[in-house]
Formats: sequence, C-alpha cells, structure tokens
Amino acid sequence: MDAVTEQTAQPRSGRPRRRIWPWIVGAIAAAAIAVGLFVFQPWLLFVDVRVDEAIPTATASADPAPDATASPGADPQASTTAAPTPPAPTGPVDLSTGVFVSHEHATTGSARVIQHPDGTRQLALENLDTSNGPDVHVWLSAGPVIEGFDGWFTAGGHPAVDLGPIKGNQGNQLYDIPADVDLAVFRAVDLWCVQFSVSFGAAALNPVG
Repeated sequence: MDAVTEQTAQPRSGRPRRRIWPWIVGAIAAAAIAVGLFVFQPWLLFVDVRVDEAIPTATASADPAPDATASPGADPQASTTAAPTPPAPTGPVDLSTGVFVSHEHATTGSARVIQHPDGTRQLALENLDTSNGPDVHVWLSAGPVIEGFDGWFTAGGHPAVDLGPIKGNQGNQLYDIPADVDLAVFRAVDLWCVQFSVSFGAAALNPVG
C-alpha cells in the first residue's frame, strides 16, 4: 500500500516543476524586451521635437573707406595710397555654410557658422528635419562628409567638438561654439548618435567669400 502511494505521488510532485518553466521563460523574455526598449527607444522615431529659435540674419560688412586721391596737378603715376583698413562688421556675419546630407536617417536642412560683432560664434541649424533618436549630439567634426553608407561612421574616426545634445529633430536652433575651436580644422557638422556610434546626417561647412 505504501509502495502504491509513493508511485502515485511522484507524478504529482513533478507537475509544478514543469509549470514553472513557462513562467521563467516568460520572465526572461519580458526582461529582454524591457532592456531593448530602454536601449533602442524605438518610439522616438515617431515623436518629433520642434525647436524654433531666432536665427540672426547675416549683415554685409561696411564698405571700406574710399582710396585717397592725388592732389591736383600731381602726377597720377607717382601718387601712392595706403590700403584702407576695413571697418569691423556692424552685425552678424556668416563665416561658413553647408547643406545636410542623409546618413542613417533622412536628413535635410542647412548649417551656418555665424560670428557676432563681439567675436563670439554660433552654429545655426536652419529648417532641420531628421529623425528623433536616443543620445543624438551636434558635433563639429574634423572628418570629411561622405554621402551614403560609407559616411555613416566617418565622424567617429576623427577629432570632434561636442556642442551638446540636439535640441530637436526639426526646426531652427543655435549652438555656441567655444572660442578655442579652430574652424579651419573642424569643417563639418555631424548629427552623431553617441549611443550607437552612427551619424544621422552631416553637412560640410564651406567658407563664405
């Protein structure tokens, strides 16, 4: 009788163990999904953040002073004049400009480096339209801007100046450029996703004038 009781009890003791595995697998799957959502944040691709900051309008430098003329009766061939010193700009001036190309995400808009009369400089992104994403920063890059897949990772292999997280994936926005940044070296703008080391879009900055 005891032996029969033992035999019938064994299958019952195994059933709860078999039922535990689906719960364990489900818990692991739920944890993996939660981690994936936290890392990739896919919902950002469907959420637009628009920024409309006032972008300064570049003004032309004041005209240089007219050349001095020779005194009446003097030989024009013998007259010499000193080259005039152009006056300082009275308003913001464009130092360089560029147009965005798409990398991992479709990106359009333009970029301008603006210098103010006090010597400070700002990067202006105008009519920007790109995808939202996790940990996207605005970089000034020393690397070239390459269109297509080959350009997705270019900026990661060159020196860069991080101007901060992108303020929005659409609209107009300004970023201060540190005074010690050599714009002859950092001649590109890159919308760099730090988390995944990939470019959303970039613009080569071409000097004005």
